[in-house]
Amino acid sequence: MQGRMKAIVKARPGPGAEIQMVDIPRLGPNDVLVKVQAMSLCGTDKHIYEWNPWAASRIHTPRIIGHEMSGVVVEIGDEVTAVKPGDLVSSESHITCGHCFQCRNNQGHICANLLILGVDTDGIFAEYAVLPQRNCWKNDPRLSPEITCMQDAMGNAVYTALSGEIVGNTVAVIGCGAIGLGAIPVCKASGAKAVFATDVSAYRLELASRLGADMVLNPKTTDVVRTIVEATGGIGVDVVLEMSGHPSAIAQGFQMLRKGGRISLLGLPDGPMEVDLNNWIIFKGATVLGINGRELYRTWDKMAALQVAGLVDFSPIVTHRLPFEDFAKGFALMHEGQCGKVVLIP
Repeated sequence: MQGRMKAIVKARPGPGAEIQMVDIPRLGPNDVLVKVQAMSLCGTDKHIYEWNPWAASRIHTPRIIGHEMSGVVVEIGDEVTAVKPGDLVSSESHITCGHCFQCRNNQGHICANLLILGVDTDGIFAEYAVLPQRNCWKNDPRLSPEITCMQDAMGNAVYTALSGEIVGNTVAVIGCGAIGLGAIPVCKASGAKAVFATDVSAYRLELASRLGADMVLNPKTTDVVRTIVEATGGIGVDVVLEMSGHPSAIAQGFQMLRKGGRISLLGLPDGPMEVDLNNWIIFKGATVLGINGRELYRTWDKMAALQVAGLVDFSPIVTHRLPFEDFAKGFALMHEGQCGKVVLIP
């Protein structure tokens, strides 16, 4: 397909982004052209929009940003067999090489040559997007575009939660951004004994309650470690899912974890931080897991099964639906902590 389209472009270094008219991208033989129906804002997009130190070190401008979307396939390359025109698909943002040690050992999510849509390549915040066929996930038509567009992020929630046993365990979700919120119904559906949620935003804590958290706590007003340890009979939680990346919150997570417990770390600190190896990990016999994205594509299968079976409903996480052109308003809501997931409609 030839022509022009609107796209959200990081045109130059520094805060902000803008809508530009650009060429509809050309297809390679293994590529798929998707007409975008919905796209969702992610914390990574916010870092790029605000131009934090990570973005300044990683992003080469100009760059079409964004990596979470759903849409309908309108054109396919000559060698594409996985999807066909008319299929409803979501984007998997991790583009893997397929031949490194990790890829050859079913660990594509930590591919040695990993590229990320909207970071290392042009992204999908546009009227049309091109994806490698292996990065297209075919959706059940019963799921709406505003839900399927955020499955890349919800996959993070599923992988973080289910990277160890949940059934019968107490769980603390630290950080109730969209991914933290998504982990709550996954844990409840997976048989968690109790789910505690912490965040500094009252707005997000209210969403956490709606999604099934048994206790919500604001560390600005409550000693969350003491409260959660007391609520678990002085033992501490079996599982901590750290989603915030804030050093003080990470420290709280280790402190509230019981001896022999599991902590899964997804949140990204802005830089190096001090870790008390003796008391947080070694003497506790703690299991510490680093979480990077989703297992490809095992996590997607689990996430689809949970949704289609009606066990998990992510819809309360979508709090704002905005026209494509109002993307700046969406980033402002994220900055203020006054939203769950923001979905843009082209």
